[in-house]
Amino acid sequence: MRRVTLFVNGSPRNGKVVAVYGTLSDLLSVASSKLGIKATSVYNGKGGLIDDIALIRDDDVLFVCEGEPFIDPQTDVRSHEELTGSHTDWLTLNVGGRYFTTTRSTLVNKEPDSMLAHMFKDKDAWGNKQDHRGAFLIDRSPEYFEPILNYLRHGQLIVNDGINLLGVLEEARFFGIDSLIEHLEIAIKNSQPAEDHSPISRKEFVRFLLATPTKSELRCQGLNFSGADLSRLDLRYINFKMANLSRCNLAHANLCCANLERADLSGSVLDCANLQGVKMLCSNAEGASLKGCNFEDPSGLKANLEGANLKGVDMEGSQMTGINLRVATLKNAKLKNCNLRGATLAGTDLENCDLSGCDLQEANLRGSNVKGAIFEEMLTPLHMSQSVR
Repeated sequence: MRRVTLFVNGSPRNGKVVAVYGTLSDLLSVASSKLGIKATSVYNGKGGLIDDIALIRDDDVLFVCEGEPFIDPQTDVRSHEELTGSHTDWLTLNVGGRYFTTTRSTLVNKEPDSMLAHMFKDKDAWGNKQDHRGAFLIDRSPEYFEPILNYLRHGQLIVNDGINLLGVLEEARFFGIDSLIEHLEIAIKNSQPAEDHSPISRKEFVRFLLATPTKSELRCQGLNFSGADLSRLDLRYINFKMANLSRCNLAHANLCCANLERADLSGSVLDCANLQGVKMLCSNAEGASLKGCNFEDPSGLKANLEGANLKGVDMEGSQMTGINLRVATLKNAKLKNCNLRGATLAGTDLENCDLSGCDLQEANLRGSNVKGAIFEEMLTPLHMSQSVR
């Protein structure tokens, strides 16, 4: 029976004595098990490739590799380290099972305060562990480590397709590569898709409506419908709170009990819309057209426009019995021939507002600003108690 001593290619350390039997494949299998590598070929001490087990003699020293060319152990870089003590010597890193060969100066000089610099600045000061091939073990992700090593080599951030920049950023933070962190944060910010603020079209919104059960409340809070044509749609009970509905066409739409609180309706057209029980607290409808709208709910549910900005709106001929317009701004608005019976207009700014032909019976105008307001052709006389504090 023959015995041989096996070493990993290029290393004169941690050899294993094994018995030679069977075929060359059997020997490679034993070598893989003993040395912890995937052995594919065997060399003798002079670099000759052994392709037949019959060429092996008793007490031979053999070097097993994983497919790479033969490395003479006499030129081991670690021996060179020990002799020269140079900071430009070569070393190998085993990062998560993948090998990287670089110089000590690459790891130290670019970022002298980083963890890598402290690990390899002074030999053996960090107590780095080495594997059977003498490579320094680092338990990190190799795919994220590669861009960091290349950055330390040439100072440029280059990341291949398919590599997540967030992963590289976390590795840079772990190793303390401060100058690279800033580059990565900028690159990540630039790689993010621009926020889509484009308005929702009628076609898209109709699709949402059709996909929503009739008994479910559709939440459109804060969405952008600017300039959309939503005319003649059934929009009952929909939550449009803080939505952008500027310049929308909502003519003849059914907005019964819809929530338009703090919504932007500036310049929109809501002519002949059904606004029974609508909530428009603090909404902005400046310059909107609400001619012939119906705010009156036979069940007694009152529309609430408290604090709304209604400057310059045209609400001519609208039914607004019991509507709440407290502290709203109706400066320069047109309310000709509106039904405002029992409306709350306390503290409302009605400066230069055209209220000719309106029915203001039992309306509360206490504290309202009626400077320049037009009260011609009133259907019922305006009692002083309605407008005096």
